[in-house]
Amino acid sequence: MAGHIPVMLNEIVAALAPRSGGVYLDGTFGGGGYAAAILQAADCILWAIDRDPDAIARGAGLQARYPARLRLIQGQFGDMTTLLANAGVDCLDGIVLDLGISSFQIDDPARGFSFRADGPLDMRMGRDGTSAADLVRNLDERDLADMLFEFGEERASRRIARAIVAARAQAPIETTARLAEIIRSVLPPDRSGIDPATRSFQALRIGVNDELGEVERALAQAVKLLKPGGRLVVVSFHSLEDRMVKRFMGEVAGRSPGLSRHHPGGLVERARPEYRLLSVKAGRPTEAEIALNPRSRSARLRALERQSPPRSVAHDDILSDHEGIA
Repeated sequence: MAGHIPVMLNEIVAALAPRSGGVYLDGTFGGGGYAAAILQAADCILWAIDRDPDAIARGAGLQARYPARLRLIQGQFGDMTTLLANAGVDCLDGIVLDLGISSFQIDDPARGFSFRADGPLDMRMGRDGTSAADLVRNLDERDLADMLFEFGEERASRRIARAIVAARAQAPIETTARLAEIIRSVLPPDRSGIDPATRSFQALRIGVNDELGEVERALAQAVKLLKPGGRLVVVSFHSLEDRMVKRFMGEVAGRSPGLSRHHPGGLVERARPEYRLLSVKAGRPTEAEIALNPRSRSARLRALERQSPPRSVAHDDILSDHEGIA
């Protein structure tokens, strides 16, 4: 796994708490760091999904070490219910989702995710579908600006979109270096030292891979797949994803705002939530980890557990409670 450092590895394994005999899912196999740690922590079965065929191919070595316990599936984690059902699995003891892009993808110029080395403007986590070059070539100025603003939180989105449209009229924008140069030509250097192209590249990557849609679909499916006592652990790397995860987990854990005490509905006792948060606040990497792996600095860890259903009162118990009442 050279070049790949799994983020908050110890914290993730602790939150997942794998046990022998359990069945777990690593929905974002990537470099296999989490998978290896989970398999080492307990004598369990681990299913692992990744949309990138290169990641599945890299997993062959780890699968050879755990031939009876690691099962790899190529596909999107937003389709986890179908992918697992096809393999005969309908419930799990725990799920891990690492929403960050793999270091293998970032560091390979041929994948086109980074402006730090020139390469084709691709950004596809899989190998099919619309590329970043397709979006830059085909989106009109308004749609392009909206994408940069919504997915990259880029305040200068209209200025950048205007520059891209003007540049592509002169020649196709097909490489990461050319796109980054166009963006830098209309934005001043950031005082923080962040490259001016960073937010736009993030926006295009999210758009190409429908990352927010994937997260939304995955969260909804994951909680339904958990057995009572099962845990969902999610690591996100930018505010858009983290807000989605925080909001979703809060809602299913019953932490949405309650009714006013003056409202009649506020007098009704609410049922115990089916899920509970393992921590109200997001976990963050230590300073030591950030020093070792600067890419971990924006990581946020959130986790929840499916609770056992409350004991229902049996019909006979209800009758016995009323038997001596005249």
